[in-house]
Amino acid sequence: MKTDRKELELYLHIPFCVRKCLYCDFLSAPADEKVRSAYMRQMHKEMDMLSPDYQNYRISSVFIGGGTPSLLSGSQIQRLMEQVQSCFTVLADAEITMECNPGTADADKMRACFSSGINRLSFGLQSADAGELKLLGRIHTFEQFMANYELARNTGFENINIDLMSALPGQKVSVYEQTVQKILALRPEHISSYSLMIEEGTPFYERYSQAQILREKGKSQHLLPTEEEERRMYVLTKELLKSEGYDRYEISNYALDGFACRHNTGYWMRKNYLGIGLGAASLVENERFSNTSDLKEYLEADFAQKTGVSGDRQQLTVQEQMEEFMFLGLRMMRGISAEKFRRQFFTSLEDVYGEVIKRQLKDGFIKETTDGYCLTDYGIDISNYVMAQYLAS
Repeated sequence: MKTDRKELELYLHIPFCVRKCLYCDFLSAPADEKVRSAYMRQMHKEMDMLSPDYQNYRISSVFIGGGTPSLLSGSQIQRLMEQVQSCFTVLADAEITMECNPGTADADKMRACFSSGINRLSFGLQSADAGELKLLGRIHTFEQFMANYELARNTGFENINIDLMSALPGQKVSVYEQTVQKILALRPEHISSYSLMIEEGTPFYERYSQAQILREKGKSQHLLPTEEEERRMYVLTKELLKSEGYDRYEISNYALDGFACRHNTGYWMRKNYLGIGLGAASLVENERFSNTSDLKEYLEADFAQKTGVSGDRQQLTVQEQMEEFMFLGLRMMRGISAEKFRRQFFTSLEDVYGEVIKRQLKDGFIKETTDGYCLTDYGIDISNYVMAQYLAS
């Protein structure tokens, strides 16, 4: 008997980089070629182990993230994509993204990406200013980025994202505006714009955490932009990108028509996704699970014996599913659908969150749409506070 296949998104984690950026708290670190090769063999074995469990799914998107996936050789990238195609049913129009750090790609590698089916690149630029790139600990210059970007276009890539970062230590609004203008001149299909987060466990935390505390208390400090300067960068981003035809479809993401990132949108909409590799997280049929974050343990795992490296598995309760529906869905500019909530949970949105919704409407945090609610501009500014109100309400 034929059964309809469900859709599944695939995430492949490549945890290696040339060197750790000073602000980065991602699961990544430098490694030599021997370790990288051993790791790729393990990823292939993990896919072999998992693929029988996902034969009733079709892969709608693949995201190769890191770390720096573009550190891989062209042949490693090709073998990885061959393994994906061998183990899973990948839709013909699947969005297949690879993160690429400027300075780590050449013509042969770019051709290998394109010929293997990768159809979207995401460049981690962060800034067009030489001083800011050095401050961040980035390994590239803006000129290297431009060379890689032109190479990608000449190779045939027609879907490119560029990551930008604002509110950097000592950053001036005028310098940030120059970065944005330089990127807009390139006309990429997608732009992701984030404010710097000072994360524990990073060199930036040691240097700037006290300045961040002072800023949050409204006190004077001279290492980080003021809250007013950060606000001006935020508004500048929104207005400049809108004026050039970029639709803000999520709090930090902008795209030309038809180029919203399918993989990330699926995450915010709680679609099924499977993570492969070190520390990779998954959500399949409302069960969350993730791989070990210990590289040694991952490299020694015996996938052939089906031992795997999965950590704890958590079957989400209905309440937890509702909470995720709200705080992930509200990141999207279109907001959440009351009808979709009813179909999924067999109850009305107002029956569960009526008091919170009523209060947030009054406070101006959210507004009604034709089919639900979305954040207002004010709500976006304090989105973490707004979304937290849907937890265990």
